[in-house]
Amino acid sequence: MAKKRKMGEGTLRHRKDGRWEGRIVVAYDENGWPKTKSVLAKTKKECLEKLEKLKAENYVFTGRLPNRAKPDMPFGEWVELWYSAFAKPGIRPTTQANYEMQIRLRIVPLLGKIPLNKLQQSDLQAFYATVKSNSRVRNRELYGSGVSNRTVRACHAICRLALEKAVEQGLISVNPAIGCKLPPKKAKEMQVLTPEEMRRFLIQAKADGCYEIAVLELATGLRRGELLALQWDDLNLQTGELYVHQALSRTKEGLVLTEPKTKSSVRTVILPPSVLNVLKEYRETVDSAWIFPSPLDPEKPRDPGAVRKKLQDCMERAGCKRVRFHDLRHTFATMALEHGMDVKTLSTVIGHVSVDTTLDIYSHVTDQMQVQAAGMIEQKLGSGESYEPQEAPTATKEKTSQAEPFIPVMGKIRKSGTGGVYQINEHLWEGRYSPTNAHGKREVHTVYAKTRDEAEAMLAEMIPKVRADIKAEKQRIKAEQNAGG
Repeated sequence: MAKKRKMGEGTLRHRKDGRWEGRIVVAYDENGWPKTKSVLAKTKKECLEKLEKLKAENYVFTGRLPNRAKPDMPFGEWVELWYSAFAKPGIRPTTQANYEMQIRLRIVPLLGKIPLNKLQQSDLQAFYATVKSNSRVRNRELYGSGVSNRTVRACHAICRLALEKAVEQGLISVNPAIGCKLPPKKAKEMQVLTPEEMRRFLIQAKADGCYEIAVLELATGLRRGELLALQWDDLNLQTGELYVHQALSRTKEGLVLTEPKTKSSVRTVILPPSVLNVLKEYRETVDSAWIFPSPLDPEKPRDPGAVRKKLQDCMERAGCKRVRFHDLRHTFATMALEHGMDVKTLSTVIGHVSVDTTLDIYSHVTDQMQVQAAGMIEQKLGSGESYEPQEAPTATKEKTSQAEPFIPVMGKIRKSGTGGVYQINEHLWEGRYSPTNAHGKREVHTVYAKTRDEAEAMLAEMIPKVRADIKAEKQRIKAEQNAGG
C-alpha cells in the first residue's frame, strides 16, 4: 500500500497523462469548502520539490515552516523568510513598505551574516548604535549620517518579532532582543490651529479649491487615508451619517484601498448640519463615485500626497503655522474636548482602539478640563468663593477682540520653462525641471535644498545647464544624421 502522507503535507498523485501533481489546502471558503493550490512536474522528485516550495509560500495557513529553516542559518535569511512567509500577509501595504526598507537597507547588511543561533544581545545593541549614528541612505549632506530614534525602534521591532517566531519554532531557545536598551520614544510635537488660523485657512481653502476637504477634516478628524477613501455611497445626505470603513494609501504599485488602521476605525460619524449642507452643494458639482475624485481622472480618488501638499500650500498662504495633515485631526480633537465632548465619545469618533489612547494623546487638554471640573464642584459644594475657569494651555486659545478681515492670497503662476519648487518636509525643498530631451521624451531633473530660496537659486542655475546639454545632444544627433545621409 502507498505510504500515507501526514496532515498538512499535501497530496501527491501520478496522473493519467504521466505527470505528477502535488496539491495542498491553502484556505476555506465561507461555506467551509477547501481552497487548494497545485503544482505539476514530469517526475516525482521534481513534484515534491515544487510542493515544498508551495507549502513554504503558504506558511500562514499551513503553520509549517519551510525545510530550509535551520538554527544555524544566517540571520538575514531567517528575517527574509519570516517576513515573506509570516509577517507580510498580515500587515498593511504601508507597513510592508517600511518593513522591506529596514530589512533591505539595515538589518540584512549589518546583521545578515551572523548565524541565527549565534546572535547575541550584544550584537543587537551594537547594531542599534550603528543604525542610530551611521545608517542614513539619502540626503546625508542635509541631515548627517544618523537617523531618528523611531527608525532604530522600528529595526528593533522587526528583529524582536522575527526572533520571537524563531523561539516559537524551536530554532533558538531565547529571544536575544528582549531586554535591549533602546533610544527613548519621541512623539512628533502636536500642533493645532488657533480659531483665527482656522478662519483664515478656510477662507484661503475656498479660494484654492479645497474648501470641502478642509471643512470635512476639521469637522471629523478623519485620518488622511480614511478621508480620501470616502465615496458618496458612504454618506447619507439626509441623516448626515458618514460610514468610515476603508483607507487609501500609496504604495510602489500605486494607490491601494485597505481596511482602516484598527477594528475601532470602522465607524459611523454624524456630520454637523452646516458641514452636511456644504457637502450637499458640493455633490451637485461632482460626477464621480468618490467624494474627492482625482482632478485628472474622476474614476480614481485623489492622491494623498497631492492633498497634503495642497493643504500645506493653502495654510502657508493663509499665514498659519506650518502643521502636518495629521495635526488637523489633533485640531478637531482638541476643539471637541474644549467644547464639552466627553473622552469616550471622542475616542469613538476618531477611531482610537481605547479611551486610554485618547487620554494619552490629549492629556494636556483633559488635565485642564479636570482642573475646571474640580473648581466647579467646589463652587457647587458652597465654598463661598466664585470660580473663574483658567485659560486652557492649548494653541486653540487666542485673545482677539475682533477678527480682522482676511483677503485670500492668489497663488503665483510660474512662467513656462522655469520648473517648480515643492516642499518635501519641514527641512527639505525640491526644485524640479522636466523638459523634453533631444529624443522627444520627458526627463526629470531635480535639486534639493533646506529652504525655498536656496532651491529656487539652485533650480535657476541648473536649468540653463540642462538646456545647453539638450541643445548639444540635438546638434550631435543632427550631425550624425547628416553624416549618414
